[in-house]
This record gives sequence, structure tokens and C-alpha cells, in this order.
Amino acid sequence: MSTLFSHFLSKNKEIRPQEADFTEVLTTIAVMPKMLYFYGKMPENRVLVGSAGMTGATARLTTEVLKRPKTVAIVGTRKPTEYGAMVAKKLAYDLARRGAVIVSGLAYGIDSIAHRGALEAGGTTVAVLGTPIDQIYPERHVGLAEEIVKTGGCVMSEVPAGTGVGDEYVPGKVYQPKTCFLERNRIISGLSDVVIVVEAAERSGSLNTAAHALEQGREVFAVPGDITRPMSRGCNQLIKQGATPLLEVEDVANLLFPAPKKKKRQQMQLLIGDTDEETVILQAISSGLSKGEEILQKTELDAAKFSQNLTMLEIKGRVMALGMNKWALK
Repeated sequence: MSTLFSHFLSKNKEIRPQEADFTEVLTTIAVMPKMLYFYGKMPENRVLVGSAGMTGATARLTTEVLKRPKTVAIVGTRKPTEYGAMVAKKLAYDLARRGAVIVSGLAYGIDSIAHRGALEAGGTTVAVLGTPIDQIYPERHVGLAEEIVKTGGCVMSEVPAGTGVGDEYVPGKVYQPKTCFLERNRIISGLSDVVIVVEAAERSGSLNTAAHALEQGREVFAVPGDITRPMSRGCNQLIKQGATPLLEVEDVANLLFPAPKKKKRQQMQLLIGDTDEETVILQAISSGLSKGEEILQKTELDAAKFSQNLTMLEIKGRVMALGMNKWALK
């Protein structure tokens, strides 16, 4: 173990979930952790700059909005196929490149692959342990935990340092390795906007994470797999039960990072006709109006001029008739 990480092991930090922007979402889950212990840095809210209005023809005011980073949990079997490993790494890499924080459990297999994919993308990743904070498990992943911390992520646990098997760490909770790994899954899903299960057997801790996610109102994606492979059965069963099949990274990216809608003012500027009358008709239709009577009322045009310009727009291919005196942009 490196000297650097030994220092972190001896001096972990602690917070209540409500004391950090990133962990505040855990206050809404069924069994909120009383305390979190961690090394490294909690992901912080990020500044988004958006339009706040116009002060002139071209000048624009901007406003800064702090938002919690989009967060994705990627979980799965400890013994992935080559296909599962490839998919997990690609998902973590691509989503981290887009700015998502990747959360997983530091375990063998899909978990560690997801962490490494995020790190290779230069992104931020968070590992949630099922063990006490001073017991990195598996021990082989101490180096991975150190890398997560050194690159701006964190390693966390709800179990304090020095806790032994059978010790009570909060009233009513006793540390037992088998049950604590299942209990920590609610934290993995609770921190996330989306949970992705890459590969899982019929009985898998990953399915436990998915169950927590559904209970918490998180979106669950599952990667479909070969129906003859044992490690695909869990994901295929999730899809059968209503999870969203993940066919490409865009399925998740479009949910988390939807393409920004054009501002109404920008749309209006783009809708220019050959005459002033054509322009006001185009802009009225673009605002959501479709009935001829409504468009006429909105434009305040003379009925004859309105009919003439609307006909010309149809001839030019700018609008189309939907029937029943309804119109749409073409």
C-alpha cells in the first residue's frame, strides 16, 4: 500500500448525508445512512451558464446555475464475459466524458471496470464500500481506490473505521460482511439518477441494487444478453419485468443530457418569410397554433391578406395543410 493512501486510511472524513450537495439525495431514501465516512472529495454541484434574456439586438445576459452532476451507477457480475466487460467500460467511458459521475462498488468484475472506464475518460467516479472505511475490499483494489481519490473522486462507506465483524456501528445495525454488501447497494442506487445493470446471474447483488433503484424512483436500464448465457439471465429478467433495455449509450445520454431546445426568440428569428405577413404567420404557427382561426387572430391580419399569404407559404413549401383548416410548419 502506498504511503499516500496509508495517509488517507488513517485520516478519513465524515459527514451526515444532508451536509453535502452530492449526498443530500440520500435523505430521501427509505433507510438513510446516519453518517458517511470517506476519502477524497465529494463531487460538487457544477456551474451551468444559461441565457437570462436580451438587453439589445445582440447583447445577452447570462445567469449561473449550480446543479448536481448527473450520476450513473454501473453494476454487474464479478465474473463478466468479454462482451460484458467491453460494454461496461464503454458505457462508463462515454458517460464520464459527457460529464456524468460514475458510481459503483469497487468489487471485482463490472464494478472495477466501470471505475476504470471513468478514470480513463478523465471523469469522476465514486466507490461505495460494503466494508468499514478502513478496510478496502477486495484488498487488490487498494490501488484503484487510491487512483479514484487522487483524480478527484471519493471512496465512501457508512461503516466507520475500526468496526469488526459483529460490532454495532449504529443502533440496530451490526456489521456482517454478507449483509452489509447488500445494504450498501441502496446507497449506490440512492446516489444515482440512473442505474445500469450490465451482466447479472439470476441471483445477483446487482439485482438487489436494481430493486433499490426501482423503490427509490430511479431509472433502471439493463443490457440485454444471450439467452443461453447464465450471466445474461438477470438482465433479461429485469427487461421482462419492465427495465429499459440499453441498446446504446445514447439511450442513457439522451435521458441525462437532452439536446438543448432552441430558445423561442431564436426560433422566431429563423422563421422569416418573403413578406412581413408571411413572417408573422410562420411565427404564429411555430408558437404552437394550428387552427386557421387562431393563427388569423394571432397575426391580426386582414382576412384576405392572411389567406393570400398562407396560400403562398403552402406553394413555397413552408407550411402544409393538415385538413379541417389546420396548418403546420413543413
